[in-house]
Amino acid sequence: MSRALSKESISMAKIVIIDDEPSILQLMTKLCEGMGHETHSFQTGAQGMKGIEQVNPEVLIVDLRIGDMNGLQIIEQCSQAYPNMDIIMVTGYGTVETAVEAMKLGAFDYLTKPFELDDLQRTINRALSSDATAPAQLTTSAQEELSTFRSALIGESPQIKEILEFVDKIADNDSPALIEGEFGSGKQTVARTIHNHSRRNDAPFKVLHCSSLPEDLLEMELFGGAGASTTRTIFQRAQGGTVLIEEINVMPLRLQSQLDAYLEGINEQRLRGALPGQLDCRIIASSNEPLEAWVKDGRFREDLYYRISVIPITVPPLRQRKDDIPLLIDHFLDNYTKLTDTKKKEVDKYSAELMGNYKWPGNVDELQNAIERACALSDGNKIRPVDLPPKITQKIEISDDENEKLRHQLPIGTTLSDYIKKQERIFIRETLKYNEGSREKTASMLGVSIATLYRKMGLKLERDKMLGVSSSS
Repeated sequence: MSRALSKESISMAKIVIIDDEPSILQLMTKLCEGMGHETHSFQTGAQGMKGIEQVNPEVLIVDLRIGDMNGLQIIEQCSQAYPNMDIIMVTGYGTVETAVEAMKLGAFDYLTKPFELDDLQRTINRALSSDATAPAQLTTSAQEELSTFRSALIGESPQIKEILEFVDKIADNDSPALIEGEFGSGKQTVARTIHNHSRRNDAPFKVLHCSSLPEDLLEMELFGGAGASTTRTIFQRAQGGTVLIEEINVMPLRLQSQLDAYLEGINEQRLRGALPGQLDCRIIASSNEPLEAWVKDGRFREDLYYRISVIPITVPPLRQRKDDIPLLIDHFLDNYTKLTDTKKKEVDKYSAELMGNYKWPGNVDELQNAIERACALSDGNKIRPVDLPPKITQKIEISDDENEKLRHQLPIGTTLSDYIKKQERIFIRETLKYNEGSREKTASMLGVSIATLYRKMGLKLERDKMLGVSSSS
């Protein structure tokens, strides 16, 4: 069933966006304009406050950290001066705690960076919709322009194909799912893919980062708190959609007990057909470590484990699906191109080989960061090994003792003898160039015999004599 409303069911609104990152500001502006809203964008808090006064918008989207002002100050001032304006906070992953505090000040909702543009669209429409259901769609042109950023599982490996086939089978099953895998392996992407393939795909997808919130705020997000502004739990804000409880393994035991009781009550109401609409959402949990081992160690409640693991999914690390690396690289290059509005860069064969051989302990997230870094540092339109993080090229950077600005890269993992031999050959080659190819002059300058010079160059003196080559040539 589709929960999408017709475009006419939500009137076009005036929206003010305040964010000091030009690329993010441009993307959010493009999305809002694509939805048909009158959009006003500002890069500073001072400009934004003047814009709010002039425009009197229905919705304000504000970043938590702006150069000249704190987003919380703006929220506090605006929630008092403009009580009918809905405020959406945008924040970095590491500042979720402060974003939850913003809810206490009157924010309608918050999104953590990096967020899906679909999520922003749904949040805006819920703020504008009287019944808080999922909304109108983007125009066709806007959908095409922003489709690069939609969440999707990228890969053709057998492991990814198996997960995609499994997702198709369970997408519309409302039973709780548990996704396990290493940090950065793509657990959230799998959860989003389940949501996007389900009948709930027009409703919100909300992520609760258990590792980012202290216990009291985590409890507030799960079960609400005192005061009108804190009673809307994450389950209520995800009405009709999906809630991902990310890294549930770090949830305190006390809250595990409460969550188990809460989910049991929800399940009973659903079976009786008495579940309130605002609590109708699918629950997906993720863990960066196998939860069964945590249960045996007493670090995770057994009853909660069985309740959330009705549908288990394991996401393989990137090192076990190396065939997907080229596809992921191309996907991240497309994303960077769209984000920066620049020409798509190419990866030379040496860089591709290095990335293909690297173990990727940080998995897909590490690969994405490496591509973004390489795109930012590369000269011209091609990514070369020097543009990649040193750990991928198996080198470390050191500074010259006499010149701190002069940097060298050393190949970590190479044996000392191999490194010395390589450096000798480079030095001999450059000295030969200086002496215009004369091996006698080169040997004399280096203080070695002709025989030693030939040996270090990997040549045989007898072979040159047989070929009639002079040692001075």
